[in-house]
Amino acid sequence: MHSKEIEEWSRRLRPSAIQRDVLIGTLLGDGHLETMNQGRTYRLKIEHTITQQDYVSWLYQVFHEWVRTAPVVRSREVTFRGRTKSYKRVGFATLSSGSLRFYAGQFYRHAKKIVPPLIHRWLTPRAMAVWYMDDGSIKSNQHRTVLLNTQGFGEQDVKRLQKALERRYGIKASVSADKDGNRLYIRSETVDVFLRTICPYLIPSMAYKIPKVWLTSLPKK
Repeated sequence: MHSKEIEEWSRRLRPSAIQRDVLIGTLLGDGHLETMNQGRTYRLKIEHTITQQDYVSWLYQVFHEWVRTAPVVRSREVTFRGRTKSYKRVGFATLSSGSLRFYAGQFYRHAKKIVPPLIHRWLTPRAMAVWYMDDGSIKSNQHRTVLLNTQGFGEQDVKRLQKALERRYGIKASVSADKDGNRLYIRSETVDVFLRTICPYLIPSMAYKIPKVWLTSLPKK
């Protein structure tokens, strides 16, 4: 496909309902939007560690008609205290499209990612599952508690997410500070609601993010 054809194709791109959910979920997590023409168009950029390659492949399939190049593995070397380690990451970027400008306007202020005021309307079960696959983790396999690593957001943004979870699903979460910022702990009394809501949308390779103690407590079929 020639450059003019690509440009025309990108102008016609519009996110489907599923793509909107996944876009919102990953923007709450590790995904980000970037522009190369002062905000006229934006592209979605995805990058994760190589251990999440299955997840990146799944995201690629969701956005396949937006992407010209399959996920690429890149190596990066980091030197610390005289020791050099090599890290592999895998990712892809979509075509730039004006249809992503709305989401950039909602999720960014002065080039910094924020939580949109209307996130409670957009936090569908699928979007919440993608957010958890991006940035969720378990406390341990012996605890039912799960957490969302929201340290990249400011305190007010984290509280907005906390309110959105309770407002839409009745899911109660506590805000906990650590050295990197604030994260959300899903409280034990509503973790069942949270996990039952997202589990239908989790891909198999992300099953490790579900506490074993919760899985073994489910009623037998």
